[in-house]
Amino acid sequence: MLEINFDQSPTALAPLAGFTDLPFRHICKKFGVDLTFSEMISVNALIRDSKKTFHMLERAPNEDMYIVQIVGSDTNSIIKAVEILNDIEGIAGIDLNCGCPVPKVVAQDAGSSLLKDLPRLSQIVETIKKYSNKRYTSVKTRIGFSEKTPEIIAKTIENAGADFISIHGRTRSGAYKSEVDYDAIKRAKEATKIPIFANGDITTYEGATTVKELTKCNGLMIGRGAIGNPWIFYQLKHNQNSVDKSFIKSIVLEHLQLMAKFYKEKMGVVLFRKHLHAYSKSFPEAAAFRHKVNSIIDINEMRKTIEEFFI
Repeated sequence: MLEINFDQSPTALAPLAGFTDLPFRHICKKFGVDLTFSEMISVNALIRDSKKTFHMLERAPNEDMYIVQIVGSDTNSIIKAVEILNDIEGIAGIDLNCGCPVPKVVAQDAGSSLLKDLPRLSQIVETIKKYSNKRYTSVKTRIGFSEKTPEIIAKTIENAGADFISIHGRTRSGAYKSEVDYDAIKRAKEATKIPIFANGDITTYEGATTVKELTKCNGLMIGRGAIGNPWIFYQLKHNQNSVDKSFIKSIVLEHLQLMAKFYKEKMGVVLFRKHLHAYSKSFPEAAAFRHKVNSIIDINEMRKTIEEFFI
């Protein structure tokens, strides 16, 4: 089985609901991201045999280091979910979500709510580690629920047996708007011996190199910064602060085709609109383009509109 080479400053695509599906992960792999994560998978949906959930679990052929992220808090349900994942080939690891700030997830004592109950968090990590047959057990977390306690959280996760941690530099209370505390991530790194990915507001090559220097982490995890900008992984792998964007059209068209195949044509076109909003940001007349694509449902019309816009 392949191993994550933490000596080479690996990059990871963060799990983002509604964005990091199979088509987008495929595109990011083409640009050199080392590690990909599924969208957040509900343990309850998985054990209910949800067709939509199993579709979300599908892996692109080029995903050679693919980890499934689960969210839940009941250990019996987590055991059942892990046993289901054990029977699916091509999964390198299982990641526990301890960072989702969404109220309906927190209300179920899952996601970032686990940061208020570190003994339960520890028990869940130990459970995954015990029952999983995958190479890696990992955790994606924040630096605290309302108060910043990165060292305590990281040590708890390490002692529970996790192989690595991904840390988003905000508390749950900070949601996605407060300033990312990279020093807190650094403190977590200094308190532990296992590898750590730094995460949060990494949107440019320059920003990524700064975060790497500030946190001293083993790798970088990028989520929203890769939407409309998947070549950031190429830049980091090749140490380039710029990239030739003349091929954007071909990438966008390939992404559209993958969406149409994965979701079926009409739904794929509709769901692709949000990606087009991101891809078009730096282009002239982007607002008019976004307005136009918002009403397109035919793939041929969408393809033609893309070809005319991305010159």
